[in-house]
Amino acid sequence: MCGITGWVSYDRDLRAEGATLDAMTETMACRGPDDRGVWAEGPAALGHRRLAIIDLPGGRQPMTASTPHGTVALVYSGETYNFTELRRELAGRGHHFGTDSDTEVVLRGYLEWGDAVAERLNGMYAFAVWDGRADKLVMIRDRMGIKPFYYRPTPDGVLFGSEPKAILANPLAPARVRLDGLRELFTMVKTPGHAVWDGMREVEPGTVVTVDRSGLRRRVYWELETRPHTDDRATTIATVRELLDDIVRRQLVADVPRCTLLSGGLDSSAMTALAARQLAEHGEKVRSFAVDFVGQSDHFVADDLRGTPDTPFVHDVARASDTEHQDIVLDAQALADPEIRAKVIRARDLPMGLGDMDASLYLLFRAIRDQSTVALSGESADEVFGGYLQFFDEEARNADTFPWLVQFGRHFGEDTEVLRPELMKKLDLGSYVADGYRTAVAGIRRLDGESDFEYRMRRICHLHLTRFVRILLDRKDRASMAVGLEVRVPFCDHRLVEYVYNTPWAMKSFDGREKSLLREATADLIPRSVYDRVKSPYPSTQDPKYAVALQDHAKDLLARPDHPVFDLVDRERLRQAAHRDTPVSTQAARRGLERTLDLALWLDLYEPEVLLED
Repeated sequence: MCGITGWVSYDRDLRAEGATLDAMTETMACRGPDDRGVWAEGPAALGHRRLAIIDLPGGRQPMTASTPHGTVALVYSGETYNFTELRRELAGRGHHFGTDSDTEVVLRGYLEWGDAVAERLNGMYAFAVWDGRADKLVMIRDRMGIKPFYYRPTPDGVLFGSEPKAILANPLAPARVRLDGLRELFTMVKTPGHAVWDGMREVEPGTVVTVDRSGLRRRVYWELETRPHTDDRATTIATVRELLDDIVRRQLVADVPRCTLLSGGLDSSAMTALAARQLAEHGEKVRSFAVDFVGQSDHFVADDLRGTPDTPFVHDVARASDTEHQDIVLDAQALADPEIRAKVIRARDLPMGLGDMDASLYLLFRAIRDQSTVALSGESADEVFGGYLQFFDEEARNADTFPWLVQFGRHFGEDTEVLRPELMKKLDLGSYVADGYRTAVAGIRRLDGESDFEYRMRRICHLHLTRFVRILLDRKDRASMAVGLEVRVPFCDHRLVEYVYNTPWAMKSFDGREKSLLREATADLIPRSVYDRVKSPYPSTQDPKYAVALQDHAKDLLARPDHPVFDLVDRERLRQAAHRDTPVSTQAARRGLERTLDLALWLDLYEPEVLLED
């Protein structure tokens, strides 16, 4: 796992731009604390920061291959889980290897198959190849968008990086956000390709972007397709289990300490149990980690989202799978710490406003990194198997919008209420969301004979797998890589995603519950308590001290009347929230404060030019 960046400029010799390339590369130091490398030749320059996972002595980057017609250079971030099989195939085709790294397999794969190497990879990856034989740059991102990848076209080429901060370190990329960027920031819709920053784009999942002297071209090599599902229930459950066994076995491969993220929910418990069984074959134990809050288990108050605290279920799994377990217990002071808020914003490059849930994730990963370098996560199982409340809520099912927005509005309120009314009018977020929804559902194919209800559920599953999951994957990647921790997501293996997506909803929920297929496929591994547990989202602190700290920080902000955040935020609404006598203890009540504090700190850290126009 690493951080990559680069620059192609057909009007320059970039060997003279070393200082700028170094600045771009160093922004990725958190993603790659183990090594750094830069390479430049003519119009191309590549930078790399390495987190060593496989072949620790080898695998340095940028990695190059000399050919009779020019140099081919690669910077690569991610993991290719089928690199052993690909290496054998390439060796059979006459390729010779100098390292044991998956990076060299990808480079040799490109030499053999060109950008069609993407179709052969199983993994999470974002990589760029400078092909000196044709003076072109090829950028490729994994199918599900697990690894981030951004680019910004320039008049004579392109800038790219794992994160926007790498691109913003180049003088050609001013830190600017327009109204359309704010619209994306204040809606949970994740428009494909949208990067919020003006002039910047994402390499979309499952896509190849090629840049040469004639311009920029895109090629989609993978997308979620509608296909008939002919397996019966028993066969489907068995196939899910076979896939999960293979996926976890592949994703446990590493030359560094590994662990699992354990929440006590079905997803992470099943994944932890699978990993424990496989490692036990080699006489090893799984390390597992969970996040908890001071006093949460003893004073837990159930609500519509979370009916039970995580910790008792976590401990049931740890005992059943005999893991080496540790709870990472956080207090309100740490969660509200402005320095932690700043680290989260720098990790995300944007003020996402998720408050204690972002802070706790960052602090959890930071604590884990002291003991492990690779963690397996249950992320994305809800999107794959149908686990969220909105899959079962009639209003959300039938809404002519993204179904999670119905649930969010009901449980969390609208954090945009803190914005100035005149800004809200300009943003017209309702139209933005409606346009995005129409675009998102337009291309979802319906099977012949598929009922109206099954097609509606297919659309909901498709939206979660192509829009919502990308929000969470980006959150996970940025928080983990900010501390140099690689988090792998077994449930995002494209083989599993394709297979389960095309399973009819009646089979996905055959017992009337969420994630029926996953529950039955792993029933022999998980404790009965977890088997019977109702879905519970990522935890949030209930400590009133956290809310009081938010109010205190808001009062400090109000004491700075000239702060640019008040060009966006309604000062009076913030004042009312900050001075409310009753602590804002619920997530819904806290959201506006968290969003405002994030916005203010982002403006301080990035000093963006915010243009309130399209």
